[in-house]
Amino acid sequence: MAELIIIGGGLAGCEAAFQAAERGIDVVLYEMRPKVTSPAHISSRLAELVCSNSLGSRLPDRATGLLFAELSRLNSLLVRIALETCVPSGSSLSVDRDLFSASVEQVILNHPKIRVIRKEIREIPDSPTIIASGPLTSPGLSDALIRFSGKNNLFFYDAVAPIIYKESIDFSVAFYASRFEAEKGHSSDYINCPFTKEEYDCFVDALISAERTPLQNFENEIHTGVNAGKGKFFEGCLPVEVIAARGHQSLCFGPMRPIGLMDSRTGQRPYAVLQLRQDNHSGSLYNMVGFQTNLTIPSQKLVFRMVPGLAGAEFSRFGQMHRNTYISSPSLLQTTSQTKTRSDLFLAGQITGIEGYLGNIASGLLAGINAANFISGRKMLIFPSATMIGALYRYITETPAERFQPIKASFGILPELENRFVIRQERAARHIQTAIRAMDDFLNENMDLIKTK
Repeated sequence: MAELIIIGGGLAGCEAAFQAAERGIDVVLYEMRPKVTSPAHISSRLAELVCSNSLGSRLPDRATGLLFAELSRLNSLLVRIALETCVPSGSSLSVDRDLFSASVEQVILNHPKIRVIRKEIREIPDSPTIIASGPLTSPGLSDALIRFSGKNNLFFYDAVAPIIYKESIDFSVAFYASRFEAEKGHSSDYINCPFTKEEYDCFVDALISAERTPLQNFENEIHTGVNAGKGKFFEGCLPVEVIAARGHQSLCFGPMRPIGLMDSRTGQRPYAVLQLRQDNHSGSLYNMVGFQTNLTIPSQKLVFRMVPGLAGAEFSRFGQMHRNTYISSPSLLQTTSQTKTRSDLFLAGQITGIEGYLGNIASGLLAGINAANFISGRKMLIFPSATMIGALYRYITETPAERFQPIKASFGILPELENRFVIRQERAARHIQTAIRAMDDFLNENMDLIKTK
């Protein structure tokens, strides 16, 4: 039986490797780090979380909550490890990023059917392969994908938020609270930095005028096409200074919205709030929620220390921007994650245009199962469109190529309900009920295609 090659040891690659190996397939997993570094990674571990440490909401009425429920039913390795390494964060599934990646790496390295090789792959192998090289795919492999597809890759700029040492936060100003905690019974998992209107106005003015790091033109690096050098941002992960520049009040209705938060010391709702979320298991590090940035490091020190409670902030990591590469999936992929022109070549993860940690785990799971089925001579899995996994794959494969952009899990990509004119909460509940029923029926009918050895 042929072995399976997987390129990329991120979330999708590790989930794919585990799923294929659990089905009796010999897997060779290639990861270029630490021999070749990337602009955003800071370690050589498999499954390193580059941006946020949150996998999204676990609430059953949220799109990520639905995806979480589906992946749990499908025995996702990374979802199980996320639950084992989670840190307090209200209704979100947030993890200690170091413990999470170390735990995933331990499982992968010790699996008898998986062999990990630290090497950059610059050409597409001519045997069964999953490319899960992620948004930071190396220039050599990017060029190979361009030659394979006959089309240029697209790219956009993505950003990460700063991380702060908890001991440097001024708790005479900052306070613990989760949104609507009194109503929902949440613990006070977030640290909140409250703004008055005057403080908010000064902060926004400073943020908009602060110096930014010039965006590198990657056109000469990987011959990228229609968006080369234009600094195209992904709308789901905008730098905070870009949001601020769209309107003085935009942050108040975005990452700094004060809705559902009350400062118990004043009995007042702040004008705006910057939230900090626990980033490691010991609780010594907190990340600035929604504060992805492209400001220079001196500007970050100056502007972010204007935040009430952060005047003496010490940074474990500053924010930064990096290029994210993704392919034109509608032109290249099938809903099985196979390419249209090579049935033994699969693509998974963020390079396909699926955003969000859980979405990338889901794509790795599907690619791993289907690659194993392909090698074993079994039928391919195609998840129902009523499920979130199925809807994500239909979006990235059936959207007109000229309108294709990366997407996260969203109720908006699920099939329309029979009665569209229902309130939002009821609509979400009906979508979830329909999706879970569709997934359970699908699993019962296709157990032979999903079962492990």
